[in-house]
Amino acid sequence: MEIVIKISQFLLSLSLLIVLHEFGHYLPAKAFKTRVEKFFLFFDPWAKRRKEKELEAYRAQKKEDLEAEGETYSPSFWDKYEPKSLALLRKKIGGTEYGIGWLPLGGYVKISGMIDESMDKEQMARPPQPWEFRSKPAWQRLIIMLGGVIVNFVLAWLIYVFMSGYYGDTTVATNSIQDGYIIENPILKKVGLKTGDKIVSVNGETYENLADLSYSFITAEKATIIRDGKTMTVDFPEDFAGQLTKSKKEDGPLLQLRTPFYVNEVIDTMQNASVSLKEGDLIVGINDQRLKYFDEFDEVLKNYKNQTVEAQILRDGQEMPFKLKVNKNAKLGIQMGGSYEEFDKLGYLDVVRKEYTFYESFGAGTTKFVKQFKKYGEQLKLIFNPSTGAYKGVGGFYAIYNVFPDTWSWEFFWGITAFLSIMLGVLNLLPIPALDGGHVMFLLYEMISGRKPSEKFLERAQTIGFLILIALVLFANGNDIFKAITG
Repeated sequence: MEIVIKISQFLLSLSLLIVLHEFGHYLPAKAFKTRVEKFFLFFDPWAKRRKEKELEAYRAQKKEDLEAEGETYSPSFWDKYEPKSLALLRKKIGGTEYGIGWLPLGGYVKISGMIDESMDKEQMARPPQPWEFRSKPAWQRLIIMLGGVIVNFVLAWLIYVFMSGYYGDTTVATNSIQDGYIIENPILKKVGLKTGDKIVSVNGETYENLADLSYSFITAEKATIIRDGKTMTVDFPEDFAGQLTKSKKEDGPLLQLRTPFYVNEVIDTMQNASVSLKEGDLIVGINDQRLKYFDEFDEVLKNYKNQTVEAQILRDGQEMPFKLKVNKNAKLGIQMGGSYEEFDKLGYLDVVRKEYTFYESFGAGTTKFVKQFKKYGEQLKLIFNPSTGAYKGVGGFYAIYNVFPDTWSWEFFWGITAFLSIMLGVLNLLPIPALDGGHVMFLLYEMISGRKPSEKFLERAQTIGFLILIALVLFANGNDIFKAITG
């Protein structure tokens, strides 16, 4: 069931982004009276060649049948055959064919008279027509090409505005963290961080909430920390971002909050199943040794393997002793629980909840959009710098699929979709022929120089652009396969 939920979120988000991106091209094209031949979600490759073969076979068979009956074959009369499409669904409305392709790797609109992924050389060989893309003024063609990324950015901004107004913001204030963080991730340990370190700043910048602080480590060069009351600086290696790509699921997050041993339930198959502990009990000591945080128990319990200890339990403000058994693995067999809200009540941290009015949500949404846009720009900068090793973390469709949770949450869904919309917009602006950015690059050259690149040049550039895109797709999805194999 979890897989179905993840796939559903992935396909819904991807489909929404693709359709709206292509609509961004479609709408100005229609406004400038440019003919749009096809509007497709997903691709239907080889459809044109298959149609040509089917039509050729149809004509040959029809000619043979007519000649056998002594009739004359007339192409103008008999060529009304409509070849089958590779598309899963298609319908022609007002001169535009709308459909869903069988290959879920994107989508497209086919605009008449435009050198695009269709590489329709036959159409381009004919004289330009008034309704074609190539016949329109450069400024109109520029608007048509920028329409997709503009829609992506506007969509992301609107989602952040909506989420601010509907969900508000819930964060953990970093200034409420009293005794540092749990550092279990081996990559951070290798850098020199330890559990209990208070993180003052990263790259000289302070952060008010846990989410932003955690993210800052992706671009970290140095961090200022407080350890045992002393302030010190920890330097990060240049390829730290590349090292992060090697993290495994079992390594856990970079930063974990230090929280109390909050009892969720006693596992009924473990050694303490008969002990009458309740949900919400706090274990605050072992054999008169006071323990404030859950992470402190591992080291203490190692001394009491296969023994019975006296634990101090805090329940409803009163402390009481309980006899608990420690197994050979130095575990109590008690499942830890609790939420940030519970830990807030207990004084371990501060959960900051902020709600916005309708008008305030526009300002908050804009701030989030700018922040996420900046974050993605920082990621791209790392990726394009080979020395950081961040390119090793580039992922394809499986990586995007894995971003979605295995339980349905509209808040997570819209947050991920907004970020993916920014990502799609930025990637499409890269000056690579075959992407929107490549078309924009040539159009700007035309507008500045007053000279239009030849159609032959544009065809060759489109071919090169496709080869680059194929290489990038293979690299990204190859990374996914490699990670899946190596864990």
